[in-house]
Amino acid sequence: MTKSNLFKSTVAGLALVALQACSTLPDEAAVAAVAEEAAAELAAESGPAMWKVADEDTTIYLFGTVHALPADVDWYSGPVKTALDSSGSLVTEIDMNPEVIAAMGQTIAAKGMLPEGQTLRGLMNAEQLATYEAGLAKMGIPPEALDSLEPWFAAINITQVLLQSAGYNGENGVEKVLEETVKEGTTRVALETVDYQISIFDELPIENQLQFLLQAVEDPQAGVAMLDKIIAEWAEGDAETLGAMLQEANAQDQLITSRLFYERNSNWAVWIDERLDTPGTAFMAVGAGHLAGENSVQDYLAQRGISVTRVQ
Repeated sequence: MTKSNLFKSTVAGLALVALQACSTLPDEAAVAAVAEEAAAELAAESGPAMWKVADEDTTIYLFGTVHALPADVDWYSGPVKTALDSSGSLVTEIDMNPEVIAAMGQTIAAKGMLPEGQTLRGLMNAEQLATYEAGLAKMGIPPEALDSLEPWFAAINITQVLLQSAGYNGENGVEKVLEETVKEGTTRVALETVDYQISIFDELPIENQLQFLLQAVEDPQAGVAMLDKIIAEWAEGDAETLGAMLQEANAQDQLITSRLFYERNSNWAVWIDERLDTPGTAFMAVGAGHLAGENSVQDYLAQRGISVTRVQ
């Protein structure tokens, strides 16, 4: 694996690594129970979940995305297409301008390199090192391949390798499709900067970064299986089951969960509240994990007295 390949991490990696970081799949019985409870409500709906927030002169659609998908997932039709067509602005996590995306790899690489004289494996104790090297061996990656990278950056690169091997492609990601199909003249709005998203991982204590990395590498195929299940629930619009799975997947490190989901969900609820003061229609597309489970964007909106309606 060359260094140039290692630096090709994208927002897809940043988001999806959180969805598949857990090396243990959710309890099947618990997931089945949640699915049965949700089945009646979702029977008449099809496609990924979408909600809206509205007042007398403003509508904001909330659509949960997946940043990388197989080529055969069909989701862009019906209410989603209608909502996007009616919107004057497309709101995404970061600026999706091609120039920004093109520069992202360089920005991530600059933040993700260890200081000279340090190595990734040198940060690990004997048990961690054994788990890490065994996981790399399962993927055919030489043990020294990622030695120059900080643990969080190594985790993202490993996830990218797994995604590609499983047939997931950022070119098929929801944001990419939305960006290419949105009508001319639509305003673009970014909720965050690339630097901020990188800081979520880069500023974690080393021990949390190592735990994050080891969860990604310990059982690679379990991670892929988890992602396959998540995509299936997303495509069916089963937000309740998706939420249960994500909570299970992210339960091992509350600091990462708080920084990656809860803090940002709260920030975005504030943005939505303030955006309601401006007339018009906006289509807000953010990672599906932010619109499912405990402390979702909808939960924080409810705390602010703002009603959310499921429209798909």
